[in-house]
Amino acid sequence: MHTKKAAAVALAAALGVTSLAACSTEDVRDAAGKSGSPAPKTVTLVSHDSFNASKEVLAEFTKQTGLTVKVLKAGDAGEAVNKEILTKGSPQGDVFFGVDNTLLSRAVENGIFETYEAKGADRIPAGFKLDKRVTPIDTGDICVNYDKKYFADKKLAPPQSFDDLAKPEYKDLLVVENPERSSPGLGFLLGTVAKYGDAGWQDYWSKLKANGVKTVDSWELAYNQEFSGSAGGKEAKGDRPLVVSYASSPPVEVLYAEPQPKEAPTGVST
Repeated sequence: MHTKKAAAVALAAALGVTSLAACSTEDVRDAAGKSGSPAPKTVTLVSHDSFNASKEVLAEFTKQTGLTVKVLKAGDAGEAVNKEILTKGSPQGDVFFGVDNTLLSRAVENGIFETYEAKGADRIPAGFKLDKRVTPIDTGDICVNYDKKYFADKKLAPPQSFDDLAKPEYKDLLVVENPERSSPGLGFLLGTVAKYGDAGWQDYWSKLKANGVKTVDSWELAYNQEFSGSAGGKEAKGDRPLVVSYASSPPVEVLYAEPQPKEAPTGVST
């Protein structure tokens, strides 16, 4: 049930890589001291709701460049890209962080980025250089996460395949994200297309619907409110023990839990 995604575009010196949105490239280059033009004092970074650079990282960026970063969160990843497309004539910010390979063609075809080569881009493996207008920074797996306690209490094995998710024993357990707005939601949809082909993916989704799959607009809603295994899910009394998320989600649960558990309360289906 895994699908691979490559995250693209990032902040700048403090985070190591840069990609610039719409018609603001020259402003940011000037701000970084690459020309003699006056530098703006603030750079507006547009991203998705899950973007979370620490105050320390942003402060270090300001120390290195003299620029203050203003973060503008614009919804889930797909929603954020759509907003940039709608405002490309008068962009909301200078930099966009968070478009991945599932959304990249939409962004590029609508011309929201200018060409920019980040320092150190020559060290990026060729297979990850998707377009000269964006800088790849990471890769990761989109997959189904599960609530360990739920499956242990029910003495039920977690699902191990797309087919499993449509079986009666997993009825009303899965929450997914709207692929029109969400990057993991779109990645999961594309995974089913790759698995079942043009002739079969719609039939598969009909089976998921009959098996009680729940679709919500964003990853934040799916993971933090509907999923029973996350800290946010517990607070919101989420009752879905299966959620489309990332392979990195279980270790993050350990990182941010208070007190920190010895092992993650969630797992990844293979």
